[in-house]
Amino acid sequence: MKEYEKIFKEYLYKRGLKLTLPRKIIIDYIFKTHDHFDADTIYTQIRSRHKNVSRATVYRTIPLLIDAGLIRQSFRHNGKDYYEHIYGHDNHLHFFCNNCHSVIEINSDKFEPVMEQLSKKINFQIKEYKIEILGLCKKCRSNKSDRKESNE
Repeated sequence: MKEYEKIFKEYLYKRGLKLTLPRKIIIDYIFKTHDHFDADTIYTQIRSRHKNVSRATVYRTIPLLIDAGLIRQSFRHNGKDYYEHIYGHDNHLHFFCNNCHSVIEINSDKFEPVMEQLSKKINFQIKEYKIEILGLCKKCRSNKSDRKESNE
């Protein structure tokens, strides 16, 4: 049994719940993907191979995985919540391209000391942080400058 599965099983047991086959399928799918995901995409991907996994089970399992500390809601885009698995991963920042909607992740090691210093100033204990950095990626900036040059 994989470590994330053990953690989830223990979490469920403490709440009087079981690691059912649909929940196991969902958590295995989530930990096999290394991209950000939303509930509908998970459902669509899993449902094509496993007819016994319902949309409701996906939507009910996601909050359990969050509460168990295995995934987190990373960002919200076009009215959808996107998640990522965090077990075994370092904290990082997300840069979002407003044009192509790509997500670029970078390590937040250099940013965390600044946050710690600020939090000490106001006697605040950080449990989690989410920072959305919006702009244009290199590719989209390059494409926009190429279009400007061709119009001149």
